[in-house]
Amino acid sequence: MDVKIEGLDHVAITVTDVARSVAWYGDTLGFERYHEDTWGDEPAVIGGGGTGLALFASSVSSPAPPPGNDTLSMRHVAFRADRSSWEELRERFHHEAVSYEFEDHGISHSLYVTDPDGHRIEVTTYDI
Repeated sequence: MDVKIEGLDHVAITVTDVARSVAWYGDTLGFERYHEDTWGDEPAVIGGGGTGLALFASSVSSPAPPPGNDTLSMRHVAFRADRSSWEELRERFHHEAVSYEFEDHGISHSLYVTDPDGHRIEVTTYDI
């Protein structure tokens, strides 16, 4: 088979407030808007390094929260960064009082944050 996947393009997630999520991901992770001139806000595509999230508005005013570990689902979305960017992000989280969790996975270090809708987001580096 000669098919070669180039990488992850985007993950589509449902959010309660697209504008709030765009602002949070921009402020917290430095994500940029993609394709706004073509698609506008549905979906609002954001990201960095060529990988993104497509933010879709919930069809109901009070959606159920992301499921726990007892439900088959994606548990989190992980973005990779080099060590200097990872350290800069960790310092910014500390100074801006952004709640995060650190995990040492042996081969990588990860920061975990939760977006306004409860989606768990990981930023990991293999430069340890």
